[in-house]
Amino acid sequence: MVDNDKAGHLLLALQKGDAEAFTAIYKAYWYDMFLVAYRKLRNKEAAEEIVQDIFLRVWRERDTLHIENLNYYLFSAVRYEVIDHIRAKGRTFEYLDYYGAVDSIQDLNTENQLALDELLRVIDECLHILPEKTREIFRLHKLEYWPISRIAPRFGLSEKAVEYHLTKSVRVVRTHLKEVMILLLAASGLF
Repeated sequence: MVDNDKAGHLLLALQKGDAEAFTAIYKAYWYDMFLVAYRKLRNKEAAEEIVQDIFLRVWRERDTLHIENLNYYLFSAVRYEVIDHIRAKGRTFEYLDYYGAVDSIQDLNTENQLALDELLRVIDECLHILPEKTREIFRLHKLEYWPISRIAPRFGLSEKAVEYHLTKSVRVVRTHLKEVMILLLAASGLF
């Protein structure tokens, strides 16, 4: 992965059609994106295909893409593509287990699926509220299952500092979700 300044320069060059910038982005992110997809799917070919499709889309839409944070954009794209892949394959239970949202999906209907999609959208919104470093630490630990001992040296932080960032991010997400739930219950007349 690359730092934000370099990523910004690469994005500008990419939007101008610079193939070398695209290659640099590809080389910097491909393997980490592949690992994220592979950890969720446990299927090498599917993970490779997902990452290739994302990069193909980035290249095709380079003129119109509005990316503020390359790292967040690419890894969010991986997550959403993995979700779509699992849905397409009829393996929704793995997706739900990944988020720890539901123990059983035997009775999952369209209404529940819409509610789950909304919940995931709200969680993504919450993550955008967080400072970039805190958001990245949350993503690595909660979504990619990195241990704190691996995250700390990556950011030049102590393990206690990483724990602080995780506590902060979980608190923000939990608070935001409570507010949304209260609004949903009030709107439905149950509260």
